[in-house]
Order: sequence, then C-alpha cells, then structure tokens
Amino acid sequence: MSLGNHKTLPCLTAELPGIGGDIKTRPEDFVVEELPRYEFSGQGDHLLIQFEKKGMATLDALLRISRALRVPRKNIGYAGLKDALAVTRQWISIEHLDPEKLQLIDHPNIEICQYTRHNNKLKLGHLAANRFTIRIRNVQPCLEQAYRNTCQIVEILTARGVPNYFGHQRFGNRNDAHLLGEAVILKHLELFIDLLLGKPDVKRDSAINSARSFYEDGKFEQARNVWPANFHDQIRALTALIKSDGDKKRAYNVIDKRFKRFYVSAYQSDLFNQVTAIRMPNLDKLLPGDLAYKHENGACFNVEDTVAEQPRCAAFEISPTGPMFGYRSPDASGPAGEIESRVLEPTGLTKEDFRQMNYYRIRGTRRPLRYLPRNMDISKGNDDLGEFIQLKFDLDSGCYATTLLREVNKT
Repeated sequence: MSLGNHKTLPCLTAELPGIGGDIKTRPEDFVVEELPRYEFSGQGDHLLIQFEKKGMATLDALLRISRALRVPRKNIGYAGLKDALAVTRQWISIEHLDPEKLQLIDHPNIEICQYTRHNNKLKLGHLAANRFTIRIRNVQPCLEQAYRNTCQIVEILTARGVPNYFGHQRFGNRNDAHLLGEAVILKHLELFIDLLLGKPDVKRDSAINSARSFYEDGKFEQARNVWPANFHDQIRALTALIKSDGDKKRAYNVIDKRFKRFYVSAYQSDLFNQVTAIRMPNLDKLLPGDLAYKHENGACFNVEDTVAEQPRCAAFEISPTGPMFGYRSPDASGPAGEIESRVLEPTGLTKEDFRQMNYYRIRGTRRPLRYLPRNMDISKGNDDLGEFIQLKFDLDSGCYATTLLREVNKT
C-alpha cells in the first residue's frame, strides 16, 4: 500500500480542528530564505551570490542566470531547490566570476541581493536551515478562532515534533514519482515507460496530456512533437521508440541516469512515509530495537534500553528514525524492525534489489521520524487581500514546511 498521496497520511494533531485556508494566494505569501551551513570566508575563487526569485522554479532561474552570464549551467553550484510559487532567497556559487558581470542579469523576477567569496563550490545540502514566512488566508471559522486553534496546534508540534513526512513535492505533479522509482528498482522497464509517457489525466487539458494520449495510441511521432521542449528525457525516449519500432527497453536505456535516480529516491521517500504513518501518533516514543537520531550531530545509535533513553527523547535530544532503504541502510530490530519489515514485505523487494541500487548511488540511511520547528512566531493581520494568519519558523534542511502546514490547515 503506497502512501504517496500526501492527503492519506495521518496528522499528529488529528483531534484538533484545523483552520482551512489558502496558501500561496500570491508568491509573497510564501517566503523562504536559505541559511547557509557555514560562514563564507570572504575570499577565494568562488563568487557566492544571494539572489531573490519570485514566481519561478529554482532550475528555471539558474538557467536564466547562466544564459545572462554566459556561464555553463553545470558550473553554477546551489544548495537546494525551492518552490516556484513563492518568493525565495537562495545562494549560488560561480567560480572565477567578476562581480561586475552580475549587472548582466536583467530579469523582472530575479534580483541580486548580495555577494561574497568562498573557497569551495556550493553543493546540494549545504544548508543549515530554511527560514519561512507564510501567510494563510480565508481561514475558518473566523480570524480570532483560527489564531487560537493555530496556537494550540503549534504548542503540541513544538513539544512533540512535526511528522517528518516527505511533502507532496517529492512525488511530482502527478503523484507518481515513487511508482516510477519502484519500476526502476524492480526492473519493470515497460511499466516505467508507460508511466513516464502515458496514462493521461482525463480531467486535464494540456499539451502534456495530449502527448500522453498520443503515446497511448501508439502515435510516437505526434507525442514527441507535442511534449514541451524542456522535457528532454521524454523526448529522448520517444525518439528511441520511433527509431526502434517501439522497443521500450531501448527507450528506457536512453533516459538520463540522474533522472531515474530521482525516481528511486521518491520511492525511498514513500516507504519512509509509510513507516512514519504506522508509528503515528507516537513519534516521541522509542521502541525496542529503534535506531535513534542525535539531533546535536546527526549520528545514530542502537537503543538498547528504551526506559533509560526515553527522557532524552522527551527532551528532543534524540528521536526514533525510519529507513531510507538502500544497499547500505542499517536495519532496526525488535518491534521497530518488525514495523519496517511489514512495510517492505508487500513490495517483494529483497536485499539483492537494494544492492543493485549501487548503480544509482542510493546507499540508504536513517531519517528522524519527527522534526522541531525553531524560532516559531504566530501572528494575525490584515492587508490589501484581507485577513491572514502568519507563521514564521526555521526548519532544518530536508524538512518540509508543508507537513507543518497540513497539521494547521487539516486540508
């Protein structure tokens, strides 16, 4: 049973009423700022640039920056991907770039905030945290009651933790990235191609849906002509189908390895979400056989005495973890391990299947089942669009703000 659909995941505060409401009514309602993992040295060959983007995806912004500066896209380092429908302040790095060239970046939705220098290129994950400022509009039943409900929910979340689910973004717009990943791991190559190129959504009318319909009808050339130009792997796969008279294995083989790795990662995320859902609502309780996460340094250890370690868990010094299954992921034992085995068993996956993940560099790891939002501030206000509840908080890199918001919204 897959829980890739984020709506099916249980809430920690299920007994408390949510406030409903809308987020991202406009990009300024969802503001994210990256907080770097380390202090930049101020010297070195790499120019570190903080830029603000509005209403566009990170990769789209990087492409526009690379074109303006005439720098290959692969030479731009970045620490994370951010929402498109938002205002985000991010850091990038470019080696041997003259700061004077930054004036060449002339786009209405991209603004250079500041720059400095450092010795190394930025890489994915080089973040200490992300700082969020989020406004929720059209709350229920009224602003004052919604504010009280929010405070009550957040009080529990900051005491017991927020479920560390992977957010819906992890599973793609069609909520099928994990299914594609499962097909990769099980080597169901034809199913992968069918999911990637077909299965149109009858409720939507778009060029992509038309392309998927053409694929379903075996009209590969028409499908290739309709796919938007930025969907390189879909177009590459369709070209291979055309040249090979419909050989789906050949189409699978031309798809970028990194593309497949993303889908495998989404499948890992879905399995983790399932384990977390089973452990609800006791994410702050250790089980025999748990591997506990030390929030101070990210290390994990085997829990041998749950009674002795539970006070540290209550103090949020440690937390139980769930598996990001891979060929080197450590296994829980006892009752904790039984839950993880229960999730894995219906998939039919074996250790051999995980070993072949080595090709995609999916080693596996452990992930805490909960996270602690820091510097939380709740307020209510009114602007040109009307009343709103505003949340400000910091989250460690890799934690999803949407999992906190769904506890508050209950929608």
